[in-house]
Amino acid sequence: MGAHDTPVEILRWRCGEIPGGDDRPPHVLPYGNGRSYGDVCLNDQGGVIDCRGLDRFISFDPSAGLLRCEAGVLVADILDLIVPRGWFLPVVPGTRWITVGGAIANDIHGKNHHRVGTIGCHVQRLELLRCDGIRRVCSRDENPDWFRATVGGLGLTGVITWAEIRLKRIPGIDIDCESIRFERPADFFALAEESDRSFEYTVAWVDALKTGKGAGRGLFFRGNHGDQAAATASAGRPEAKGFSRLPRVRVVTRPAVRAFNELYYRRQIRKRRRYKSGYRPFFFPLDAIGGWNRLYGPGGLLQYQFVVPMADAEDVVSEVLALAARSSSTPFLSVLKVFGDRQSPGLLSFPSAGATMALDFPHLGDATLKLLDGFDRLVGAAGGSIYPAKDARMPAAVFNQCFPGWHEMVPYLDPGISSSFWRRVTGSSV
Repeated sequence: MGAHDTPVEILRWRCGEIPGGDDRPPHVLPYGNGRSYGDVCLNDQGGVIDCRGLDRFISFDPSAGLLRCEAGVLVADILDLIVPRGWFLPVVPGTRWITVGGAIANDIHGKNHHRVGTIGCHVQRLELLRCDGIRRVCSRDENPDWFRATVGGLGLTGVITWAEIRLKRIPGIDIDCESIRFERPADFFALAEESDRSFEYTVAWVDALKTGKGAGRGLFFRGNHGDQAAATASAGRPEAKGFSRLPRVRVVTRPAVRAFNELYYRRQIRKRRRYKSGYRPFFFPLDAIGGWNRLYGPGGLLQYQFVVPMADAEDVVSEVLALAARSSSTPFLSVLKVFGDRQSPGLLSFPSAGATMALDFPHLGDATLKLLDGFDRLVGAAGGSIYPAKDARMPAAVFNQCFPGWHEMVPYLDPGISSSFWRRVTGSSV
């Protein structure tokens, strides 16, 4: 975006405060580290503001566990700073390579939503910079309507310049884990209910290709922060930052995935296994594989993540798995967990009480899109929602069904900001 290399300068240039010639885009979009799976971080008819330059720590109170940093700081950098000091982020997603601004804009959730909710529940304050040059400090008490619109607001209300987050005290670095084999979705839900009382982190891998007896089988993982001294514990193996370390050759084929699922399920000989894990492999297993997305081939991947109320969750999960198993599109990674009833603070925040499932598919064109349309009907009939941060194909009608209150966002949208996602799901021209 020209020679202007800071978000503030880019916004001023975009609004005409800085002369810039005739190449000024019609609208821009704040861009973090590009780890969203869909087009919420893309702007095919405008420009993007690279916010990674906002990468400074502002303050850290190690006695109170309060961190303030700029929005381009990575989760990885925060953990490197705070974990040795006995603190952890209250919510982390499945990768460390996302920015604070991106985490707030998508109101991320983790394996402990049933206990603590989304990251927005722990953001104390943030600063929002608009294209008109106005800066607003937003919190639950100060500009609360702007806070509500910005948390989970997909970057559309302005640029988050800094945020203040309340951290979680931990006794040590490692995670005390259990993995438990289960045979069907009903067993998963029983384990989730049991684990809610004594485990902070819960998640399950599901074999989405198994049919007949054992359909919906999987491995249930649960864990708590261990009580070992932080100085003696291990963080786990290092991760690969890059997206290009594997060749772009599709290995996600039905025979390969079926064999992988069988081996992964059978590798645990006993029904229940207890072990210790470094926090990195427990929370961020895919970060250890540079360019893992290339395993899906040149067409890339589509991830479908939904949440449905608990009353219909077992039926919807079972039907989704049955459709996936019969489809010509091969589901590779399938993850199932439970959301608690702590309400997310954002207008467009995705999590709500119920069960959430995410499935990854290589994008094979019409066959894959038709399958996901079928999922839409099941999720919609149950009163569920689809996760915008993972979406690349949700029709406008489905978005309206999932987020009927999205019109409440309109007064808070920055007129100089737009995204490919927003234009697709709302029919907006900007």
